[in-house]
Amino acid sequence: MGLQTSRVEIPLSGGGTMGGYLARPEGDEPLPGVIVFMEIFGINEHIRDVTERIASEGFVALAPDYFHRTGPGIELGYDDAGMEEGMKHLGQLDSDQIISDANDSIAFLRGQPNTKGESIGAMGFCIGGHVTFLTACETDVKAAASYYGGGITGEPGPGGKASTVSRAGKIGGKLICYFGGQDAMIPQDQVATVREALEKAGGDHEVVVYPEADHGFNCDKRASFNADAAKDAWARTVKLFNDAL
Repeated sequence: MGLQTSRVEIPLSGGGTMGGYLARPEGDEPLPGVIVFMEIFGINEHIRDVTERIASEGFVALAPDYFHRTGPGIELGYDDAGMEEGMKHLGQLDSDQIISDANDSIAFLRGQPNTKGESIGAMGFCIGGHVTFLTACETDVKAAASYYGGGITGEPGPGGKASTVSRAGKIGGKLICYFGGQDAMIPQDQVATVREALEKAGGDHEVVVYPEADHGFNCDKRASFNADAAKDAWARTVKLFNDAL
């Protein structure tokens, strides 16, 4: 299946624009929309690849650059230098700004001429998994897939705001969270806190732990790539979007 891809500028409700990467199958068939939230490494080759992969499954996919305030357009590698640079921008995120950017991304997707219906999905990785969880809580996305979202249980949340896990009762769609059992960045007690919050919130949510997987298991550019976990999580995510959108 051929794809149409382009760099885009997403209008922001507060003025200005945010960069993004848009992908969809060729043709003009109306398709549901999915947001892809990047890691701390920007809209790099891996995130563009994920965006294209989900588009190939039959969606209009958009990866927004939510580092646009502090590092617009950065593309970092999976090395110490990339990690150090990415962490600088991570530390400057603010929950209210993340939510605003998510809503503006949703509005942009809905405004595309060949996006089908109002139902939007979201997926993201690492801090993008955290952003996905927050988006599930604070916007009207109908389905969300959070991959190894770090800091979800942190007190306070980004920018000193309410913790993200404390917002779980607001989730209106379905959320699946994927974690690696070997992930030292997200200890299993934090995973348990996320699971408990989702159970308390009610609804049809899931927490999936891959015992042998580490942080970043979905990224084939990282040494921690786990093909089995990545394949299973991808299948679950595609089914989630097909069912909900």
